[in-house]
Amino acid sequence: MKEYIYRSIVIGVGATAVYDIWGRLLVGLFGLPGSNWTMAGRWFSHMMIGQFTHDNIAAAQAMPYETVVGWTVHYLIGIVYAGVLLAIWGLNWARRPTLLPALIVGVVAIGAGWFIMAPAMGFGIASAKAPNVNTIRIVQLVGHCMFGFGLYLSARLTSKVSS
Repeated sequence: MKEYIYRSIVIGVGATAVYDIWGRLLVGLFGLPGSNWTMAGRWFSHMMIGQFTHDNIAAAQAMPYETVVGWTVHYLIGIVYAGVLLAIWGLNWARRPTLLPALIVGVVAIGAGWFIMAPAMGFGIASAKAPNVNTIRIVQLVGHCMFGFGLYLSARLTSKVSS
């Protein structure tokens, strides 16, 4: 169990960092829309007081520490997805990682954003209400592929480490 927790944390944080670095590159090089973890933090913070959906999260009341909450939950979710990967494919996958399982988890993970998070924040299913919806969807899909690659890369970098 200790190894499972250790690898979930290390692989999840590493994969989430890859996702974030990729996103920053897209913003900096191409001016593409980036993730707004402050709005995600606002959404998560509102859940703590019982409000789960919004017409427009940007118009919702600002919450204390919403940026910190957003970034923290973002990384915690990355750890959870790494844990799911290890729960399905096992610790042996982390010791000898292959790309396909990591990419599967990365791509499947977009479902939570498209079908839970975006609608609950007022953006519609798969951000359908956004003015640049196709660009956002492509950026999100490629970003989640990068998250999957980050799961693989982080597992590779730590595959020889025994806990």
